[in-house]
Parts: sequence; structure tokens; C-alpha cells
Amino acid sequence: MKRLKSPRKLGRWLLLGAASALLLTGCSPQQFSVLNPAGPVASSELQLIILSGVLVLVVVAFVIVLLAFIVGRYREKPNNNAPYTPEWSESRSLEIIWWAIPIVIVVVLGIFTGIKTFSLTRPPEATSNPMIVQVQSLDWKWLFQYPGQKIATLNYLEIPTGQPIEFVLTSNAPMNSFWIPQLGGMEMTMPGMQMRLWLQADKTGVYEGRGANFTGTGFAHMTFNVKAVPMATFTQWVSQVQSSKPALTNAEYQTLVKPGLAGVKEYSSYPANLFMKVVMKDNGGQKPMGLNGGM
Repeated sequence: MKRLKSPRKLGRWLLLGAASALLLTGCSPQQFSVLNPAGPVASSELQLIILSGVLVLVVVAFVIVLLAFIVGRYREKPNNNAPYTPEWSESRSLEIIWWAIPIVIVVVLGIFTGIKTFSLTRPPEATSNPMIVQVQSLDWKWLFQYPGQKIATLNYLEIPTGQPIEFVLTSNAPMNSFWIPQLGGMEMTMPGMQMRLWLQADKTGVYEGRGANFTGTGFAHMTFNVKAVPMATFTQWVSQVQSSKPALTNAEYQTLVKPGLAGVKEYSSYPANLFMKVVMKDNGGQKPMGLNGGM
């Protein structure tokens, strides 16, 4: 075995290992938000992550076991009776094995991914009237409109627990990606298009949302909190916003559209058809594109 050239090099490796262990001890399930789901969509996606991990581990374990077998069987040692075949070029059995295993893994993963993906494209069929939230990504802000409640919020989202939420997304800025890791996967926000994503929070809490596409200087600040509360608390909050908060005017909206940062705000109302005007503007006045673009 080749020895390390000096105790100093050994010390560096030990220091690196200790630092890695120290950093890992600071990790908790809360920090790995994707692995700590708070809703049915995120839970379903976590199952896919676990399935993918298990299939990868199967491959890794097989390779390690095969490596150990080859090293033990064919290494140079006295009285080694392993067959010596210097002209050996191929083995149909081995080729079947190393082609069949990846094919089976891809097929299994593809089937489960397809089933999960199509089942998550729409809210549950049992819910005939999901709550709708219209989302606009701006530079560098998030504007949320509640058509059913006639209110709006900036860089803040409050939703009721146990209620499917259908997000309708567009952009009045460069393309971005809307993501609440603990509630589910991300969806793009694109000018002139309406994309859809349904999520649901099964338990109360505050979850972090963010923009997942780099969009310039203020990208790192495109985060927002999602507060999931019981329906009664949500209804009370809506009434409080409607009665005590200012309206979002066209003039203020034009200010929000300009690149820059902003804090959390709540609005008792917003200009009529604001969301559709943004979609139509960025689509050249044509019929909106995207999933169910007629909304």
C-alpha cells in the first residue's frame, strides 16, 4: 500500500473529514424541506425520490458486490484456479445482465413517474371547486391575487389547510419558476402564458416559497412565506384584509412592475382583469397560451 508522504497530508485529510462531519451535524429535516412534505403533492413526489434512491442503491450495491467478487476471484495469488482466457472477448450472459438491469430500472421508474405525474396535473376529482390563486412573477417580487376573495398580497401567501389550491401562473418579467418545496414541485411562470399547478397544505405552518430561475440582480430576494392556517382563520384574515388594507391601484402596480425589491404588502382589492391584461399584453393580444388558456 502506498503511504502518505507526510504527517501533514494526513492531518489535512483528518481536518477535512472533521469539518465535513461538523457541517453535516447542523443539518435537520427542516433544512431538507423537499424531504419534509406538508401536503399530498409533496408526499407523492417524495415517494418518487425514495423509489429513485432505492433503485440507485440496488445498482451501487450490485456493482460493489461484483467488484469484490472480481478482486477476490481473479487477483494474482498462489494456487489461484480461476480460468485464464486471454482471448476472451464477449459473454452473452454478462451482456444480458448489464443491459437487462438498467432497462428494468428505467421501465419501473418511468411507469411510476408517469402515473404520479399525470395524477398530479389536476386537483382531486372529489374537489369540484378548488380555491384559485393567480400568481405573477415580477422583477423581483411575487404578486398573488385571490379572485374568489377579491384581495391581493405581495411577497406573502396565506392559504387554508386541507383545501386544494389551483395556482394560475404568468409573468410580467423574465421567465421564472414558482416553487414551494414542502408543498410540491415547481412550475414555470412565462410571459403570455397561463401555467397551472395545484398544491395543498395538510397541516398548519409557515413554508418557504421561492423563485427557482435566475432572473438577475435581485433573484436571491425572490422568496416569500406561505402561511397555512385553518379555514376559519383564513376567512377571518380575508375579512381583515378587505376591511383595513389599501387597494392596489394601477399606478402602484406600474411601480411594482419596475425592477426592484419590495416588502410584504396586502391589498383589499386590485384593478379589474389585471391578471388577464398581463397575459394578453405579453401574448400580443392573442388568445392566452398554456394549459386551459381560456380562463
